[in-house]
Amino acid sequence: MQYGLVFDEEREGDHRIDFEGLFVVVDKISADHLRGSVVDFSDDLNDGGFKVTNPKAKTTCGCGKSFES
Repeated sequence: MQYGLVFDEEREGDHRIDFEGLFVVVDKISADHLRGSVVDFSDDLNDGGFKVTNPKAKTTCGCGKSFES
């Protein structure tokens, strides 16, 4: 599996979560794999960007963008 951020329209069956005014929409299948995950952002010059910490991931790739659950 792979993490990805997409700006798209909300569809029927999606989960919509409000984080202090920021709405995040996750499809039903992905929600099961992401439950308990933490998304953070760093603007560091080296290694900056979105970081996902997923407690359900058994293994991750070196870049942190894909995982196996």
